[in-house]
Amino acid sequence: QVQLVESGGGLVQPGGSLRLSCAASGRTFTYYTMAWHRQAPGKQRELVAVINSGGGTNYADSVKGRFTISRDNVKNTVYLQMNDLKPEDTGVYYCAARAVGKILYGDWGQGTQVTVSP
Repeated sequence: QVQLVESGGGLVQPGGSLRLSCAASGRTFTYYTMAWHRQAPGKQRELVAVINSGGGTNYADSVKGRFTISRDNVKNTVYLQMNDLKPEDTGVYYCAARAVGKILYGDWGQGTQVTVSP
């Protein structure tokens, strides 16, 4: 089990940028697949970006070319660099961890609010 704490959310204008951070503590972070999810008001939570233990990444089509997920295994931190933000990117962003051999993300942070508005 890992404990996850997100930070970096806020209010930004369309076209702006934000970088979210997720600090992990607990068991060995290196072997976990990490992901960012988001939930917009009135909508289901959706997967935004994933990074596995080897550094391989995958993105939702809606954020490809604008968002970048990365990880620092020394600092036990995963990041989400968000550029060219759009109003539809508004939502609560959650960091999640999936242990080796598991299908589901078993550990979640408390979420950080991102609001994109003029």
